[in-house]
Amino acid sequence: MKYKLLGRSGLKVSELCLGSMGFGTEAGWGADKDTSFAIMDAFANAGGNFIDTANIYKLGTSEKIIGEYVSNHDRDHFVLATKYTLLDNRTNVNASGNNRKNMMRSVEDSLKRLKTDFLDVLYLHIWDNITPIDEVLRGLDDLIRQGKVNYAAISDTPAWVVAKGNTLAELMGWSQFIALQVEYSMIARTAERELIPMAKHFGMTVTPWAPLAGGALTGKYLRGDQGRIKPESNRLNDNSVKITKAVVEVADEMGVSPSHVALQWTRQQGFSSIPVVGATKVSQLEDNLKSVEITLSDEHLQKLNAVSAISLGFPGDFFNEDAVKTNSFGGFYDKVEKRI
Repeated sequence: MKYKLLGRSGLKVSELCLGSMGFGTEAGWGADKDTSFAIMDAFANAGGNFIDTANIYKLGTSEKIIGEYVSNHDRDHFVLATKYTLLDNRTNVNASGNNRKNMMRSVEDSLKRLKTDFLDVLYLHIWDNITPIDEVLRGLDDLIRQGKVNYAAISDTPAWVVAKGNTLAELMGWSQFIALQVEYSMIARTAERELIPMAKHFGMTVTPWAPLAGGALTGKYLRGDQGRIKPESNRLNDNSVKITKAVVEVADEMGVSPSHVALQWTRQQGFSSIPVVGATKVSQLEDNLKSVEITLSDEHLQKLNAVSAISLGFPGDFFNEDAVKTNSFGGFYDKVEKRI
């Protein structure tokens, strides 16, 4: 694999990120330790160095497995990203949320499980609608100044919160968020309304989770393999089936697997993108790794973009009206006056 800079930083990471939510066998599914080690071996042997986990994944087992693996390899080769926010201690009312107390406690526990003195990237996992963003940023900046965290990032948070946070951090001289993790795939493109334009503005790298839409874009649900997916999931409706069929058609034309097409699509959307690819089998990872070897043609991109297109809503669609597209600003203002 080649390496990319993560956001507006000098941190070099592989063009695919290994997702480890499936490391551990809690809840009756996932990869055991030996399989997880084999997956990380395959990833590292392919040049991968960017590994994503969270304090809550498999109730901490994911971090423990990664910690044991990395402690027996070159720690400095790997870029370890973990997250805090979600509940991992039911005896403490402050063991969840974005507050500083939970942040500090969670980081200390993650450092122990990962068997490391520092985290390369710490994500806020999900916005809690309670904690002030300045409390979050000051806490993250303190951790960075202490040497326990190298870079701050954020996940599953409204665009206006992230924008306010990075603007405040720039004003105060605090560390800014360099990466944004959100759900993004051809079946889930709503991040294009606000989140992705915001990330582009601030020079943040987007790390899409579920870039294969839980496996839907591999075509396996077309073959009748429902797996653990819920019947009411938007990954099984008529629109997702139409999108998946288009992905399969493009894959057949290119002589590659549908997963290659779906992953590469997220990397050719005009912004810095490093998809998070999860795996519970070595064969799954090996197939996903091949996606970096292909490039979608303009024709294929147009086909996939068209079949998966969403409404941007207001003001996105308002800005994209014909008058604006043709640079007819007089016509644009005429329309505005009529609406007023």
